[in-house]
Amino acid sequence: MSEVRTLIIIPAYNEQDSIEKTVADIEQNLPGFDYLIVNDGSTDRTGELLDERGYSHIDLPVNLGLSGAVQGGYKYAYQMGYDCAVQFDGDGQHQARYIMDMVKEIENGYDIVIGSRFVNKKKDHSLRMIGARILTVLIRLRTGTRVADPTSGMRLLNRKMIHDYAYNMNRQPEPDTLAYQLRRGAKIKEVQVEMNERTAGVSLYKGLWPAAKYMISMIISIIFLS
Repeated sequence: MSEVRTLIIIPAYNEQDSIEKTVADIEQNLPGFDYLIVNDGSTDRTGELLDERGYSHIDLPVNLGLSGAVQGGYKYAYQMGYDCAVQFDGDGQHQARYIMDMVKEIENGYDIVIGSRFVNKKKDHSLRMIGARILTVLIRLRTGTRVADPTSGMRLLNRKMIHDYAYNMNRQPEPDTLAYQLRRGAKIKEVQVEMNERTAGVSLYKGLWPAAKYMISMIISIIFLS
């Protein structure tokens, strides 16, 4: 195990059908690693399952959304003295076996390490991937750095970045924040990973209109605010 103290932050909203599989993956592939599930005001049995299984977790009194849930995890990580913390989705898409490769890059001096699907693989031509390509181009134009998988939710932060994301309300775990950090000198590294397909629950951006709103907000933010 790495000497770098790492916390796995798992935001969870209505993940009753996936959360046990997610924890089992961590316990099997990263025995001894600490994790914290942030139950983001779930309305299904997620909270009950966390209590029944004795999983390490905190319960938010209301649904704050992904940004609020992850920020709560970062605050915990910083206050408990962790050296780095990784966002790890509770829907079973992320794979714990890649986290050690990401931690090694933190040890090599990087500030943010992204679990990327496209370091050595190409994006397909779906509407979702077309949107990701647009974000990659915009970030490169703004920062001079190519981020192949800007929408990946699997991101590892060093302690300096943990503090920034935890206590600055504008540091959402989104592509525009990556552009912001790059323009201010952050060192970002991508590590090739594989991701599973979601088998339960509903994506936050499912549907054409939510996806379109997300893209519009990201494009405006990257161009004008980063």
